[in-house]
Amino acid sequence: MKLYIKYMVSIRCIMVVKAELEKLGMKYLVVNFGEVEMEDSIPVDKREQLKDALLKSGLELMDDKKAILIEKIKSVIIEMVHYDDEKPKTNFSDYLTKKLSYDYTYMANLFSEVTGITIEYFIIAHKIERVKELLIYDELNLTQISYKLNYSSVAHLSTQFKKATGLTPSFFKQLKRKRQDTIHNV
Repeated sequence: MKLYIKYMVSIRCIMVVKAELEKLGMKYLVVNFGEVEMEDSIPVDKREQLKDALLKSGLELMDDKKAILIEKIKSVIIEMVHYDDEKPKTNFSDYLTKKLSYDYTYMANLFSEVTGITIEYFIIAHKIERVKELLIYDELNLTQISYKLNYSSVAHLSTQFKKATGLTPSFFKQLKRKRQDTIHNV
């Protein structure tokens, strides 16, 4: 049996879900972003206890099929952008279709209808956040970052970054350095 959980976007969320399941004595097989594979079916009272416990941690147990699909789409994108080190060999629409076994047009329309933004915008927003992280870590240069996040070129990454943040990637990096220098001089 699978459970679907909204707002599961980090490793910490996975740890919280595992802890809550263990507290309630519920046996699970696998906990991934947005979903939990349970060993057995869950009694209604246990499900309600889990639902309440997850809400206290800012997570939400879902029942609606469309909401579940939206969360699956978000989880696949977040996992792909933030946690997968291998870039997909196909474009994002094919990647989502393959991972979720739904027609991309259906997913895109549903996603836009429910969230008010496009899947493409959601992907770009997460890619830009990932670029910021990688720039702050200062372990990769812009060429390596653009390759890692499947940009066609450094120019494409830079244009998208500037459009989203109002800053160039190099200026963003300079701001980080100035902030560190200010902190060290205090």
